[in-house]
Amino acid sequence: MARTRVAPDFAVRRDTARCINCKACVRLCANGVHVWDEVAGAPVADESKCVGCHFCEEHCPTRALSIERAPAETTSGGHWTRSAIRGIGRQAETGGILLGAMGNDRPQMAYFDRLVLNAAQVTNPSIDPLREPMELKTFIGSRPDRIEIARGAGGRPRLGAPLPPLLEIETPIMFSAMSYGSISLNACRSLAGAAGEIGTCWNTGEGGLHPDLESCADRAIVQVASGRFGVTPEYLARAAAIEIKVGQGAKPGIGGHLPGGKVTEDVSRTRRIPVGSDAISPAPHHDIYSIEDLKQLIFALKEATRYSKPVGVKIAAVHNVASIAIGIVHAGADFIAIDGIRGGTGAAPSVIRDHVGIPIELALASVDQRLREEGLRHRVSIIAAGGIRSSADVLKAIALGADAVYIATAALVALGCHVCRTCYLGKCNWGIATQDPALTRRLNPEVGQTRAANLLRAWSHEIKEMLGGMGVNAIESVRGNRDHLRGVGLSQVELDLLGIKHAGSPW
Repeated sequence: MARTRVAPDFAVRRDTARCINCKACVRLCANGVHVWDEVAGAPVADESKCVGCHFCEEHCPTRALSIERAPAETTSGGHWTRSAIRGIGRQAETGGILLGAMGNDRPQMAYFDRLVLNAAQVTNPSIDPLREPMELKTFIGSRPDRIEIARGAGGRPRLGAPLPPLLEIETPIMFSAMSYGSISLNACRSLAGAAGEIGTCWNTGEGGLHPDLESCADRAIVQVASGRFGVTPEYLARAAAIEIKVGQGAKPGIGGHLPGGKVTEDVSRTRRIPVGSDAISPAPHHDIYSIEDLKQLIFALKEATRYSKPVGVKIAAVHNVASIAIGIVHAGADFIAIDGIRGGTGAAPSVIRDHVGIPIELALASVDQRLREEGLRHRVSIIAAGGIRSSADVLKAIALGADAVYIATAALVALGCHVCRTCYLGKCNWGIATQDPALTRRLNPEVGQTRAANLLRAWSHEIKEMLGGMGVNAIESVRGNRDHLRGVGLSQVELDLLGIKHAGSPW
């Protein structure tokens, strides 16, 4: 039977006039693209193995290499795109599911690009963030319906009942769930260290807490996922907050899978599974089949930690997300993390990643509005995730109703990720999505921490600049205030779902 020919995705261009045959590309490429040809006495490239990470290009001492998108071998366009044709070709050869990593990159999903922020002018003067205080501090957790005041010794007022625990962060940006196993320990160290430096939080993901990261646990949100990997009473007690992972934006409705090749001895100890075994998280929690079951788990976790820390639930953005959020609030959750269709992942079926779920902007606006209508908004914090690329995205998400945001892909890009979308291979040349010791050493955790912290610092400065330009001196004043937003090029249905007006509308 004839096989469908699938041409390489990338073309490796080598300038022979510049190449000094140093073999650096041969030694450095984890994917085996560059090999030494003894006959020619020079390196040659197997382009079929290139994933477009650009590591060889950036480390070639003479700049002799360039990695380019390969030209299409067939005419494409309109309905039959290049990616659709190539996907069919690959599946005709293998008979398998197409895998993808990182997030959905379809441009029609980016509603943030269609939203613009308001600015202060004459009647509402702007604020200079360099000379006047700007408050970005955020508290994640549930607020009581009312505060009870009692009289203590000497008639002095005091709280009549304890307040729910709150997670205090200095900026409304946190690092999203990325487990040790899916990313390297050095990548985890980088993010955990940056979170501590800035005063925000990082998320362990569903892979447990490595002993080397315990010193950063006071800034860790730990996950309780369907596989329960690494979950112990000590794991819960060390955390700043607990998150029950029900869904993920990149793969709603399905479980997780860490290939056995990534389960090294260190990962196996952390996850408490055998070395080399696939770490498979079931699609459902096998003890959660109703809101009542979820409530039981939430309060079991609160009991286990003596009600000392917030417990939240992470869900994927789906069409009935508002109704689900209402149930989660009634189940006693202190925060809800909503992950949109552009959320990142280490591995997912491409068809799920690209076609299941809804954008975070629509889900966020829907949940915030529904909670307000039900009089429940104060009882839960909302964390938005799924494709946050800039400080402007952060502020727009908050104006749509989020208390804070999670970032993941942006954080990895800060560490050096080039978004080549092949994390599931475990051959990350940048030392991020790999457990190969020769590759993980390429990421210096001290340098990574500095870069990740710099990203949060820069975004926080930009948020202050935008707030000042809007005439606002505290992030709290923007939260859920959609009057600060206007839409451009959106239909009336989309504007109504987002709860905003079109640009040019004064009121």
